[in-house]
Amino acid sequence: MQRRTILQSALGLAVGTPLAAALNQGKLDAACDALQQASDSKQVSAACLYVRQGETVVNQNFGAATDADAIFLLASITKPIAIAAVMSLYDQQDFRLEDPVQKFIPEFSGDGRERIQMQHLFTHISGLPDQLPENQNLRTRHAPLSEFVERAIRTPLLFAPASKYRYSSMGILLACEVARRISGKPIAELTDEVVFKPLRMTRSALGVGKLDIRSLVRCQVASAAQESGSGDSSAKSWDWNSDYWRKLGTPWGGAHASTENVARFLSAFLHPQSDFLKPDTARMMIQNHHPAGMHPRGLGFDVGKSLGGPAHAEVFGHSGATGTLCWADPKSDSVFVVLTTLPAGAAKPHPRTIASEAAAQAIL
Repeated sequence: MQRRTILQSALGLAVGTPLAAALNQGKLDAACDALQQASDSKQVSAACLYVRQGETVVNQNFGAATDADAIFLLASITKPIAIAAVMSLYDQQDFRLEDPVQKFIPEFSGDGRERIQMQHLFTHISGLPDQLPENQNLRTRHAPLSEFVERAIRTPLLFAPASKYRYSSMGILLACEVARRISGKPIAELTDEVVFKPLRMTRSALGVGKLDIRSLVRCQVASAAQESGSGDSSAKSWDWNSDYWRKLGTPWGGAHASTENVARFLSAFLHPQSDFLKPDTARMMIQNHHPAGMHPRGLGFDVGKSLGGPAHAEVFGHSGATGTLCWADPKSDSVFVVLTTLPAGAAKPHPRTIASEAAAQAIL
């Protein structure tokens, strides 16, 4: 265990006060121990944990993460960050949730595409697939993001829009393409301008940006997601650790950040700020937009019990295939972020899940 910090508020709260005691130390130790044991056994190469409740913060690093500010590939935690950038244009009245995507991408037509609305892209009910059938070919050729967009516009729909829920990275990609066409800015630039800078997320980038690529924590690629190479040695030029993938900046999985920066992002939805999204927009993003019986989703966010945090509907956050997980709980004013290098499908239960459940129990 390399570093542990417990920060009290500027009001000088003592350890025995109710606020400082809100985090159950024994349960929180269990969360830390799960990550420590996983790193000691070499199951997890590197990990960082951030837990905040009120003004009490625990931020800790494990294994090859040299400090608590280490920067990881977030994978799908990228999605709500990118959609927050898109929603900044909603605040400017550049689009409405019910607008057809075709209004902004005229060539997005046929096969029922005309019925796909902007909100369908955000909540994974558009009918678009998660990954393109030609995903591996594109990555092997080091295709630019624009080619992924072109293929996503033409790829066959899997079902009629709004008829069912199916997780869709390509839906997020096309939402960000709409934002590019409206703003005239690449999604990485727009995200830096309207998300990272206002929230002072100085250790974050969609892609690499101004970060030192040599400082980024390397992912464990054995048992990685199939679309990321599954650890095959022939995929080294395009897997999670490749310069190509790190720099591509895909809005569905290509952001990098530290745990503290991810926590800043989540906290902006617990306590909306005037220099970020409008408060009503921020609240709308973390509310469920699906009917009963369908997997609950916010706008870009996952919501509800499936996150492994406190077991109620108001929890919001996201997980990532690289072994990342984050959630925030409005009821207890708490935030949890764990970033690891172990692919999500490499272990059951995954250390991130064990740490999340223990942290949820620590938040009384």
